Amino acid sequence: MTNSAVTKTPAHSTAIEQATTGALVSQQGATTIADTVVAKVAGLATREVSGVFALGGGAARAFSAIRERIPGASASVAQGVSVEVGERQAAVDLQVLVEYGVSIADLARSVRRNVITAVEQTTGLEVVEVNINVSDVHIPGDDNDDTTAVTGRVQ
Repeated sequence: MTNSAVTKTPAHSTAIEQATTGALVSQQGATTIADTVVAKVAGLATREVSGVFALGGGAARAFSAIRERIPGASASVAQGVSVEVGERQAAVDLQVLVEYGVSIADLARSVRRNVITAVEQTTGLEVVEVNINVSDVHIPGDDNDDTTAVTGRVQ
């Protein structure tokens, strides 16, 4: 086995180190950010965009509607959001219900921009991708509750 040359950086290269590792790792210590933090920030940023009706698939929205009816319970801000968080980067997956009449391409562009800005400014992580799955279109006046699928056919 051949020894490969390992280049060590001198101790005085802190400016280069900070430029490559960001503000989360320094000589004073390291900061780790939980997946739930990034998911909540991404969920809130997504809901801020006009044209997003809700997040999550049908079953998740139905479960959330039931949970909201329980006193003291609240809907999850991170519903419909899944993330992968590394030491310096994050990837976000969103499941979105859009309002009818909204350009999905424009909406996706706005959601990506808003999520990337919010997550990067709040956490200091670099967002490498934001994948958006449009699961449904909300039609005004067609407010059939998805709760019937969870609670049964007879009410």
